[in-house]
Order: sequence, then structure tokens, then C-alpha cells
Amino acid sequence: MKIVQTAGRNQLGEFAPDFAEFNDDVLFGRVWSDETIDLKTKSTIVISVFMGRGMADSSLKYHLSTAKKNGVTRDEIAAIITHAAFYAGWPIAWAVFNMAKEVWADDEPALTDKDRFQKQLMFPIGEPNDAYARYFVGQSYLAPMSTEQVPISNVTFEPGCRNNWHIHHAKRGGGQMLVCVGGRGWYQERGKDAVELVPGTVVNIPANVEHWHGASADSWMAHLAIPVAGEDASNEWLEPVSDEEYAKLA
Repeated sequence: MKIVQTAGRNQLGEFAPDFAEFNDDVLFGRVWSDETIDLKTKSTIVISVFMGRGMADSSLKYHLSTAKKNGVTRDEIAAIITHAAFYAGWPIAWAVFNMAKEVWADDEPALTDKDRFQKQLMFPIGEPNDAYARYFVGQSYLAPMSTEQVPISNVTFEPGCRNNWHIHHAKRGGGQMLVCVGGRGWYQERGKDAVELVPGTVVNIPANVEHWHGASADSWMAHLAIPVAGEDASNEWLEPVSDEEYAKLA
């Protein structure tokens, strides 16, 4: 493929016509247009040479942009700069990375609301809570944090998600503890006002008490769920929290 370049003549045509000709017709018209090496490889070579010579000016940024046009991906340029850093030096790599981030900025993956909420948490959101999906309105996620001694799970609710009314039965002991670790939500016992859940809120749920918990309508919410050991403990799932009941909390 013939590459047409006019930058030499546009900028130096009158001042240095020979140099302009070499730049446009020889460097780009012949060397860059030669198909023995593909354009992507040529871009990689040029960037490596620039780094090796400690050059991190506007001309390198031009070649980074050209590399992107020639098919070098965001992951590939990161790998190229990292590899070259061990030969060209750490400071030059930092300078080139800052340029590359600008050139490949529009290749940054768009964060979902779930991704943004995960950045607020010190615990993983985990996988979709499919095993208990029939007991939830909306999407929830489950991440077991401890399966020995004291079982602990991080449960995450998308906005508007809540579990059904339910009871943790036990003849003695039993119940559950909730520790809100992110977002905003609600906990409510049957016949009582709802309690707002915000990071740091701790709820002690007695055994044999009907209750539900979930996110607020406009926020994700995550809490640690800690079952309390009890005699003959079991869970009973009841009806969903109606939209009318839930809307009153807004």
C-alpha cells in the first residue's frame, strides 16, 4: 500500500526542499510503503527506537497515534512499552505511557454501574445469586467470604433489589447479623419502621422474626450476612415485599 505523506513539504518545503522530499517520498513513500514488514511491526520498531533514544516529544505521540491506526491495541502498546522499559529505562517508559494513555483513551472499557460500585467495596461482589433468585425481587449477587468457623458472605443488591419476607427459625440461639459495607438500603421487621442501611450499620436479627432487607430504589447496597448458630435452625421464605410497601420507603 502506497503511503502518501505531505508533512515535509507542508512544513519545510520552502526552507528545506531536499529534506522535505526525503521525508515524504523516501521515508514514507518508499520505506514505510514497502510491504516486506507490515505496518503494525514498523510502528512497534519506531516506538522502540524512540524510547531507546530517550525521545518522548510530539513526534513520538504522532507515531503512537499511527501505531493505533496500524492496529496496535491498548493491551499491545502497554506490553510493548513495558518490554522496552527494561532496555530504554524506567523514566522514559513513564513518559511514553502518559502519551499512550491519551492516544488510547477512547479504548478504555466503559464501566458499568456494577463496576463502579465494586470500586467502592473492599469485598468482591461475586456471582449472580441464582440459587436464591426465586426469593428476590431484582438481581442480587453472592460472594462467600468464609466457609469455616463462622460463615460469612457478602450479598450485593442492585438498586431496587430486595429479598422476600423471611424468618430464621431456631429453638435456641439462631438469627442473623448484617453489616452494611457499601451503598444504601433497608432492613425491616414485620410491623416496624424500616431501618436505613449505610456503610457501618450493624443489624442483629433475632430468630423467629419476619423481616426483609435490600437496596434502596436509587442505590446499590452490599452487606455481610453472618448466620448465628442455633438449635434446629432453618430458614422460611415468605411472600415478596410488594411494590407498594417498598415505594413507601422512598
